[in-house]
Amino acid sequence: MPKHVRTGDQVMVTAGDNKGAVGEVTDVLTKSDQVIVKGVNMRTKHLRRTQMNPQGGTVTIEAPIHISNVSPVVDGKPSRVRFETKDGVKTRVAVKGGKSLGQVSKSKD
Repeated sequence: MPKHVRTGDQVMVTAGDNKGAVGEVTDVLTKSDQVIVKGVNMRTKHLRRTQMNPQGGTVTIEAPIHISNVSPVVDGKPSRVRFETKDGVKTRVAVKGGKSLGQVSKSKD
């Protein structure tokens, strides 16, 4: 199944506790259909004391969000994505405004 977001895209969260938050996709987890968005869905992780970290402590990290709960941002608003093929080149195109979001693949000639 083709993915509508890729690493580096600006996305808006469309559902959940962080609805309306905007950030950049830093990682796409394809096996679980989740994405990690910079600065969104922050969770606190408690670290055990170790020789490398004798004090222990807490760290805030970004937790994954399901890919269906994010949409690419076009002109400040979330947009669905359409896939178009022209001259053997598959591209992602925003439904709102028709702006190209990037090339997916080339023809295999």
